[in-house]
Amino acid sequence: MKSLITLWQLMAEDLAIGCCTSATRDFNTVASRCEAEGESFLTITLPVFGKDFERSLDQGQVDPSAFLGFSRKQGLPRFLGGFLDLIFNRASGVLLDVPNVDAIYAVRQLTLAFAKINLPCSPARVKSALDQYVRCEQDVRSNDARMDEQGIARFKRVAALLWSNVFADMEKSIADGTLVPKHGPGATADRLSGNRKYDQREWTQRLDRIFPVGDFLLPNWRYNKYLERVDILEPGAERPVRVITVPKTLKTPRIIAIEPTCMQYVQQAISERLVEDLQNRQLCMDFIGFSDQIPNRVLAKKGSSDGTLATLDLSEASDRVSNRLVEHLFSGYSFLSEGVQACRSSRADVDGEVHDLAKYASMGSALCFPVEALVFTTLVFCGIEETLNRPLTPKDLKGLEGRVRVYGDDIIVPVEFVHSSIKWLEDFGLMVNKGKSFWTGKFRESCGGDYYDGHWVTPVRVREMIPSSRSTSPGGLISTVSLRNQLYFAGLWRAARYLDSVLERLIPFPAVAETSPALGRHSHLGFDTHKECPNLQRPLVRAFVVRPTNPPSRLDDIGALVKFFLKRGELPFADERHLERYGRDQAVNIKLGWAPSY
Repeated sequence: MKSLITLWQLMAEDLAIGCCTSATRDFNTVASRCEAEGESFLTITLPVFGKDFERSLDQGQVDPSAFLGFSRKQGLPRFLGGFLDLIFNRASGVLLDVPNVDAIYAVRQLTLAFAKINLPCSPARVKSALDQYVRCEQDVRSNDARMDEQGIARFKRVAALLWSNVFADMEKSIADGTLVPKHGPGATADRLSGNRKYDQREWTQRLDRIFPVGDFLLPNWRYNKYLERVDILEPGAERPVRVITVPKTLKTPRIIAIEPTCMQYVQQAISERLVEDLQNRQLCMDFIGFSDQIPNRVLAKKGSSDGTLATLDLSEASDRVSNRLVEHLFSGYSFLSEGVQACRSSRADVDGEVHDLAKYASMGSALCFPVEALVFTTLVFCGIEETLNRPLTPKDLKGLEGRVRVYGDDIIVPVEFVHSSIKWLEDFGLMVNKGKSFWTGKFRESCGGDYYDGHWVTPVRVREMIPSSRSTSPGGLISTVSLRNQLYFAGLWRAARYLDSVLERLIPFPAVAETSPALGRHSHLGFDTHKECPNLQRPLVRAFVVRPTNPPSRLDDIGALVKFFLKRGELPFADERHLERYGRDQAVNIKLGWAPSY
């Protein structure tokens, strides 16, 4: 932890010089409280301070209930007081007419830098997260019982206005049997990995009714004898999703549901075509995003400048999307609705106990992201329609292009519709995170882009502990190199030089261009050259390079033929040994060698 405290000190010095203030007393506070409270001060307490700061920016003044645990002098905390004095009036706590944007960035950097560091949560926090997953199910059921017919009717009508053309195309694709399944890269509930997924032995009766097992697991029906080895599971015997936790913050882990192979296989088929159809239609593409976060960031920046757009964030977004609501979303499209339901897992194994699910799907399902985005967008437009007090028209939708945008649970909506949008989201069981939603002040955040009055104030995040030896996992070294380079381009040069000194003791650390594959330091001053490549006459450096290695996974016979027919495009597989090694890298290695400088 000493290295993290040193890094905080150097960042504070860099930022204090830029703001013409001092952070000496602030560092003394950090050092003493870390000694008393441990790393939780950096990873939990400071991020809470940072969130209170964001809320104060949004409200235009410091609330008396904010910054608990920190002493005050008049209306502001003493901690980071040199920066806060450039943002708020100390006597009243009211936001200055022209707050110092550099000071705003400094407070956010110093309080949020360690909020998402990859450290394991305590067993108690893990158990609490799993318990909350189960409680969330109860909330979904309660909200299902409160859905009113009038609200459902509007939801279905607005969904038809927005998505009818896409849903009609999907209906035809499923009815004609033209969907092509594929396997995802991740883990599965039946613990198949790599090439073993192409030799799966489980299917379900629900899937078989609309996605015949022979069409999906065989190269063609001439190989039907192989179906004798496939178990067709009845609904009560289906394998449940396996609920696990993965690191998110030290305060709480992220919940992931690992799907059975057969379910994930079909989910990928529907998801790929659905997303492709949505992105090929201009109106849909303007309102919803799946791969490009930049439009959300552009709108968040605009909202911070002129105050016309709000940014909304949802808590437990995936786990609160009701399956009943999804059924209403696709109602009227029998093949699409049945297909979406057939590849939905209806039960979950949570810490050894199996629970029936009222939610549509958790993170881990390939359909979770696109389906939740469709639901959120539809509810937002229901709220807009309620404010307009008349049915939406295609002309209204055209006028809202560039003003409404949904990417996962990050939502952009015009300020005049924000309250009705929140009402509709919450009426259907979703939970708007008021602490991360902004519409009154000049602060906005969406899709990893944080802005104040049009200025970028996104902090550089520390993702891994700073390594102390080369025997540390390669992931720690790779992350620290990335951190060093981000700090350098953020202008935190003392902090960057400190990481230079740490890394130079562990690995060769030459200056390289940002396009170089080598692990090196990026600089405005050019790159190093250790020798010239005799074949390509380009400069080379001696450095470590990331070498991901696919795990061994042999495939032959019918499975290899199925894999060939599932290949996208006309080009051959990029890896000629894909039948011997395949799957998500179990570990990332780094190897010392010669690499291009740029």
